[in-house]
Order: sequence, then structure tokens, then C-alpha cells
Amino acid sequence: MGCVHGKCCSRYPSSSSDGDSGHHREKKPYKCKHILTQRSLQLVPVPSHNFTLQCSALTQHGYYPDTVERENQDSFCIKTQIQGNPNVHFFGVFDGHGQFGAQCSNFVKDRLIEMLSSDSTLLDDPRKAYNSAFLATNSELHSSEIDDTMSGTTAITVLVVGDTLYVANVGDSRAVMAVKDGDRILAEDLSEDQTPFRKDECERVKLCGARVLSVDQVEGLKDPNIQDWGDEESQGGDPPRLWVPNGMYPGTAFTRSVGDSTAESIGVIAAPEIKVVRLTPNHLFFVVASDGVFEFLPSQTVVNMAAAYTDPRDACAAIAGESYKLWLDNENRTDDITIIIVQIKGLSNSGASATDGGVDSRPMVMRSIKGSLDMCSVSESETYSSVKSDFSDTQQSCQHSVSMNRSAAIVVPSPMRQRPLQLDVG
Repeated sequence: MGCVHGKCCSRYPSSSSDGDSGHHREKKPYKCKHILTQRSLQLVPVPSHNFTLQCSALTQHGYYPDTVERENQDSFCIKTQIQGNPNVHFFGVFDGHGQFGAQCSNFVKDRLIEMLSSDSTLLDDPRKAYNSAFLATNSELHSSEIDDTMSGTTAITVLVVGDTLYVANVGDSRAVMAVKDGDRILAEDLSEDQTPFRKDECERVKLCGARVLSVDQVEGLKDPNIQDWGDEESQGGDPPRLWVPNGMYPGTAFTRSVGDSTAESIGVIAAPEIKVVRLTPNHLFFVVASDGVFEFLPSQTVVNMAAAYTDPRDACAAIAGESYKLWLDNENRTDDITIIIVQIKGLSNSGASATDGGVDSRPMVMRSIKGSLDMCSVSESETYSSVKSDFSDTQQSCQHSVSMNRSAAIVVPSPMRQRPLQLDVG
């Protein structure tokens, strides 16, 4: 977030660096390359409530001019029929950071879903099972061969159990629901970014010994006693970061993550925040994405763009392409960008049977659980089960999208399927 070293400054950034603060930034030329490749669409039935999830995912390698061979540190997971249950499905995005961010991201993605899949209590108490899996995965990462002293990953995941969503968040990636409201489609955040912009998170880490300062404040360019950085959406410079009491590290721009063992000493924790949502026919689709998407695109804009396409593959491509462009308009680099879009097809009130004990059945009620739930895994080849679309041969010839090799290029949508979602009003 706003730093050339990513979300976790592994070393003290100099004021002469190319990307630390907006007023130090120097644009570098970069020719955008468009890649058209095969994409996949996945249909996931939920027989208990007689509806279907239609989903697609895309991960876009970031552009770093000083390290062009840098590995994509994002990973994602779409895991269906957890524990063999046709009504339980998982969607997650993991945004690694630091020198070993890619290894951390993939380790957490794989290990956490394994824990959830083997937990016999998952469906009895999903929140407890998720919290336990997160903390155990964090502990295993610490003891693994991966050096996570200055590396780790954020995680945003959605577990679908029948007509109920369990949304678990650690860090500053985000999940957003598109909700029909008359003839409008509104964005409803399903997670809340865990950053020092949040007063509760800022105070929590301060109590654990963290210094919370922007890079400009650390460098002496701004008064460190002014602990007011505005809000995350409008803040234009470097964000407030976490520093040890007597050192210029780790400089994390988030207050929760998996890994980051050094940052744990100043309050960065792996406990997820959980929200529970009972689906209604007004819920059209949800988006799960890394902060590479939301750095310059507000939630409502992302929902508006996704709603402009009937095919989630094209929606993913359009949002990733716009995010990439905005990064290059505002920075001399781009973050890695990963997005999953899940459309909710055929859900009706008559199809909902109250089978999930303990979950509030009132429509659009979300309950936040501080410190519980989340995770994901499976290989991308297993994740993508190709489903033929109903489009014409001409339209199919224009198909393009995410390269499984994660090549560094903008992916653009096919204009032939740029038809907005139709709202059934009344």
C-alpha cells in the first residue's frame, strides 16, 4: 500500500526511493501488453437450497520495474464440496508480502483448507473451526522451513454452507456483496480492512508496543505526534504503518496477517474477524479480491463494473485491467491483482430451508465475530473445472483471460459479452 517495498517494509525506506511517498515518486515508462488466453467458468450447485453459484477467478502478476522477474505473491482457492458435502464450498484470496510472500501465501492456502476439510466440527461450529484453523496454520508457518520473520500473507475467504456465508478476514484484502435495492445495485462490504486507519485496531497494536507512523513521520518530514491520517479511501500519501519501539521495521500497513513473526511482537495477529450472512434473493453476487483491486477502486465501483457483465470471466478481466491501469496512473509499479467473482443464480425464498442452526435468518443481517473463521487451498488445475458457455462460436473465438502461468500483462474483457446483469424488479 503506497510503498515500493509493498505492504511490509522489510527495511527502512529512504526518502529518495522511487515509490515510498507520493511526492517522491517518479513515473517510469511501461508499455502495457494485452494477453488473450483461455478462461474457465465454474458452476457450483447448492442442492439444499436449490440455487447455483457461477464463478470465475483471475490473478494478474504485478509490475515492479526494479524487479521485473518478481514472483506473483498472490494465490487463490476455489474448493467445492468440502468434506464431500455438495452444499459446502470455499472461496479465498491470499496476498503474500515480504521476501518470501509467495511461499507464505501458498503455504497458508494449502494448509488451512486441509485443516478445515479434516475438522469434524466444521459444520457444527464453523466459526470455531475457522478460528482454530487460522491460528494453527499461523503456528505451523512459524515452525516451517519458510522464513516468515518479515514475510506473511493476508487472507480473505468465504465459506458457503447452504444459504449462509461465513466471511473470514485477516488483513486488508476484501469481500463485497452486490445487493439489489429496487432498480439499483448496492455494494455491501462483507469485511472490514484491518489497518491502522481503524481506531480500534490502531489502539490495539499500540497497547502491544507498536509505534504507528507514516514513512514521512518516521523520516521526520511530518510531525509524529499528529496521529490522524484521515481515512483509507481518501488518504493520498503513504499510510500509517507499524514499527517496533526502537527500530525502523517491520513497517506493516496492516494490523493482522498470517506469518510476520517479528510483527507479532507489536500486536499483528492471525485471528480472523468473521461475519455471517444469510443469503436472500436480493443478493446477486459477491467479490473476493486482494487489495491490489481496492487500492484505487472503491467497493461500489467494483460492484458497478462487475454488474456490467453477464459473464464473470469478463467482469474479472475488466476489473483487473482497470485496477492495473490505475496503479500505473498513480504509481511507478502495480501490486499483484487477484479477484474471484461468484454469481448467485436461482435463489428464492421458497428454496431456503432453515437448516443452519444458530444463524440469524433475518435478511441482510451480518454479525461480526472478532477473532474467528477462514481459509483455503487446492491447485489451480483442480480449481478450474471447465464448463462450456452458451455463447456463439463467434463469441467463443474472442475468449481470453487469465494465464495460469501468471504472466505480467493486463487482461482485457471481450466487448461482445459486455451486457449488464438484468434486475428482476417486482
